[in-house]
Amino acid sequence: MRVIVVGAGEVGSNIALSLAESHDVIVVDVDPVTVEELTYSSDILAIEGDGTSLEILEDAGIREADMLIASTDDDETNLVTCGTAKTVGDIFTIARVRNANFIHTWTQSEGAFGVDFMVSTNLLTASDIVSVVGLPAAVDVDPFAGGLVQMAEFEVAVDSEIAGRTVEEADKFEALTFAALVQNGDVVVVRGQTQIEAGNKAIVIGSPESVQAFSRTVAAAKTPDQARDIVIVGGSDIGYHTAKLLEERGLEPRLIEQDPERGRQLAEDLPGTVVMEHDATDVEFLVGEQVDRADAIIAVTDSDEKNLLVSLLAKNIGVRRTVAVVEKGRYANLFEAAGIDVAINPREATAEEIVRFTQEGQIENLSLIEGRQAEVLEIEVDEESILTGRPIRESIGELPSEVVIGAITRNQEFVVPRGDTVIQPGDHVVFFVSADVLATVMDLV
Repeated sequence: MRVIVVGAGEVGSNIALSLAESHDVIVVDVDPVTVEELTYSSDILAIEGDGTSLEILEDAGIREADMLIASTDDDETNLVTCGTAKTVGDIFTIARVRNANFIHTWTQSEGAFGVDFMVSTNLLTASDIVSVVGLPAAVDVDPFAGGLVQMAEFEVAVDSEIAGRTVEEADKFEALTFAALVQNGDVVVVRGQTQIEAGNKAIVIGSPESVQAFSRTVAAAKTPDQARDIVIVGGSDIGYHTAKLLEERGLEPRLIEQDPERGRQLAEDLPGTVVMEHDATDVEFLVGEQVDRADAIIAVTDSDEKNLLVSLLAKNIGVRRTVAVVEKGRYANLFEAAGIDVAINPREATAEEIVRFTQEGQIENLSLIEGRQAEVLEIEVDEESILTGRPIRESIGELPSEVVIGAITRNQEFVVPRGDTVIQPGDHVVFFVSADVLATVMDLV
């Protein structure tokens, strides 16, 4: 498939690099430095120019392309780019937007803006925040098989129950598979005797119930099973959608917004949220409002620096868990090194969602792990798969060792994968796969 990606920032570059392994990818960007860097750091063809220009799109081969992905940081540019592409032919267009109003309009009118698939960065980020907050110690959570399966990544605390134990000792939940550990930034597929150390991240795949139960063994002592007292700092669009999603789950979050006019609007739009007008860096105010007793604080202002400051203040006064939005992806590791529990990068979440959509077909769903070092994939197996009609212990021997079968669903029911489990045509199988063997695995399954 020939794919044109307009916008070579953090989102566009991640998308282009992810798709380049199996597709013919051309990138368009207005910044000559970015174009040059991408050209020399990869095998991707990069063109300098404005993606809203039909002439530039013609240079990129729009008439021969199958898909266009508009991923700049400007919503209107992305929409115009998709509309321009549609004037040439019936190319499939994908647009990234921040403003949720655009996606509301698009969902109500098929083909609006000349866009075939739209991704809302702010809605995605809010959804990721709510998923992570719902699991103690989780730093990443993704659903598979229509919610019957979860992949979760957990930070192993110093005083967690599984720190210092082997995987065999820690893996005591029937409907859960221990897939990998992240050690010093590297993803390592585990075996039964692999030692789990504090500071590692554990990646597991299983039923939502088993993942929830496992989370209690990973979290630090005295961590509540579920965060209920949640404070959101920042009345940004992400803050609004986060509060709304929490309300829909039956929770009553608190939200701190400094701007009086924005605060009044949020109070009207969020009847189940307590909106407080104040500066969240005021420690006396935080303690006076008992924010120090909150289960979690979520920093979603429009400033990375303020999100870091608020999160560190919250940790200092005793808040159990901190989640912060980080717009600049390169700061994410810095946030976590400084003690922030979860740093969520909206651009990374958007890139993952778009890559997930473009892989639809053989791949039903996917999640990118630790900067694309590995992927968790959901595949519906057919008659031709080497997995079909054979016990797992037999077929797994033909797959690379960096592959773990994490879960199976059959007829909308969860099936625990064991050595004698026979996979049938139509089963949905969720795999953990290291990136360097992904192409080999896709050819086999």
